[in-house]
Amino acid sequence: MFAVEDVRALLVAAAREGRAVSYAEALACLGHRFTRPKMRSLCKALDAVDQAGAAAGEPELAVLVVRESDGLPGQGWWVGSSLRYGHDGDWTGPQAKALVRELQGRAFDYWREG
Repeated sequence: MFAVEDVRALLVAAAREGRAVSYAEALACLGHRFTRPKMRSLCKALDAVDQAGAAAGEPELAVLVVRESDGLPGQGWWVGSSLRYGHDGDWTGPQAKALVRELQGRAFDYWREG
């Protein structure tokens, strides 16, 4: 449903601005309103963006897409990514927020300098 290059362009622009985007904002920027099926489709595109980025030596971008309620990525991100960074704790709370801030900072630094 979503072109991976469009999702990537949105996230690179956000990284250059040094900001995260909510799921609803990402969907709106891509021309859709928030629905669960559209969000699941977006998450598939986010996975593809990060797989291609990893192959190119780039930091993750999917970590920039967060819930409005707490500023953290959703469950799918945690299941797919957090263990790579040695995080096996809660998906909320101070440790989760610290990991997300660190990974978002890597993306911000990379794309501001690139």
